[in-house]
Amino acid sequence: MTTLTRADWEQRAQQLKIEGRAFVNGEYTAAASGQTFECISPVDGRLLAHIASCDEADAQRAVENARATFDSGVWSRMAPAKRKATLIRFAGLLKQNVEELALLETLDMGKPIGDSSTIDIPGAANALAWNGEAIDKVYDEVAATPHDQLGLVTREPVGVVAAIVPWNFPLLMACWKLGPALATGNSVILKPSEKSPLTAIRIAQLALDAGIPAGVLNVLPGFGHTVGKALALHMDVDTLVFTGSTKIAKQLMVYAGESNMKRVWLEAGGKSPNIVFADAPDLKAAAEAAASAIAFNQGEVCTAGSRLLVERSIKDQFLPMVLEALKAWKPGNPLDPATTVGALVDTQQLNTVLGYIESAHTDGAKLLVGGKRILEETGGTYVEPTIFDGVNNAMRIAKEEIFGPVLSVITFDTVEEAIAIANDTPYGLAAGVWTADISKAHRTAKALRAGSVWVNQYDGGDMTAPFGGFKQSGNGRDKSLHALDKYTELKATWIKL
Repeated sequence: MTTLTRADWEQRAQQLKIEGRAFVNGEYTAAASGQTFECISPVDGRLLAHIASCDEADAQRAVENARATFDSGVWSRMAPAKRKATLIRFAGLLKQNVEELALLETLDMGKPIGDSSTIDIPGAANALAWNGEAIDKVYDEVAATPHDQLGLVTREPVGVVAAIVPWNFPLLMACWKLGPALATGNSVILKPSEKSPLTAIRIAQLALDAGIPAGVLNVLPGFGHTVGKALALHMDVDTLVFTGSTKIAKQLMVYAGESNMKRVWLEAGGKSPNIVFADAPDLKAAAEAAASAIAFNQGEVCTAGSRLLVERSIKDQFLPMVLEALKAWKPGNPLDPATTVGALVDTQQLNTVLGYIESAHTDGAKLLVGGKRILEETGGTYVEPTIFDGVNNAMRIAKEEIFGPVLSVITFDTVEEAIAIANDTPYGLAAGVWTADISKAHRTAKALRAGSVWVNQYDGGDMTAPFGGFKQSGNGRDKSLHALDKYTELKATWIKL
């Protein structure tokens, strides 16, 4: 556990050497066009680096290298136990470089250094190690056959995987995909968000250092409409995995249909309900969870508990407890270890969040706390955690994913009403339920159309729990052994003896 101070982190930031080039076939390289874009820190608006702006030519080269590497068998046909050992070494290098990677993450997208150093980077390392540990313990099958037949059911790596990952948990989301994709023997092209490319670029060298062969992990920074589109349309990409907005997820499905019917697995946002019944076992704990569920990571969380459903009989007692709990979540300099809320990722996202706050006023919601941009003099992009009461599901702030620290409070009277409100959304990623009645908890959890339901907590689970959504929150699952299915093809081999 690091004991560095803000001054220590700021000194390290001054000394940091930032790599901005793409990584293809084991080497850092400029974009084919020579084009770059600026990487600006949301902490204070400083220029961090110029980043290679990859496009179709870079995608073509990376896919060709990934395919050749896959076909060579240097990784795809390596014994699972050896891939396991390599991935565990890779995870170990992330842990050894936790301070550098955490600093890159914080400077790049604004999250508190305390989170990047204790949650994001260790979590990313754990995702690699967990999948590595699992891969030599996953068995194929022998079918039930007549005595003169032998039926084998095997899984094979799908081939070339393109992974397009978001800016809110840049390295963690990348490793949720890299872990199972690499463990199953695929070659991967990682396209980080143009808003947060730094850790993805850095870990490419660490993968090589760990013994992952050149060409197995390639990193192409750039924009979605250039290199992202090129990968999605490429005829030799076998699987495309994505975490991000529903709008882009839908477009990627179109691109897959227009090209080679590549497998597409999507995690595409949410508008998650957090339901607090009057018989919740611990209202203080529920209030603290409600505050963290919207303020953690500046609300830039796909599972953010952005709709707080409160039973009417406890509302007057409960809401002041939420307001009190929210006092612990105050924006500050992300390089200060005491900071709990950092900066929004960039000016565009700041304006988006402020626009939603303005729409809430227009729609007649009642502002309880927050609602303003602050610390503007720093040059950074900070907004106060915000709570609106008197919200209904027809309002934009209740219908649309904001991706900022804006909480909508909605009141209900019955279990049936709570479930109806909770499910009245195109999304279905996560939900929270607070009740001391175990039967009510089970009935409600079963009725909620969501991929994850947390009872008497918010944001539970670990690498053993599958993560993904119902409805327009996507398909497929990250984490758990179920994630391996996304990166393999199922083959039946039938032998007559």
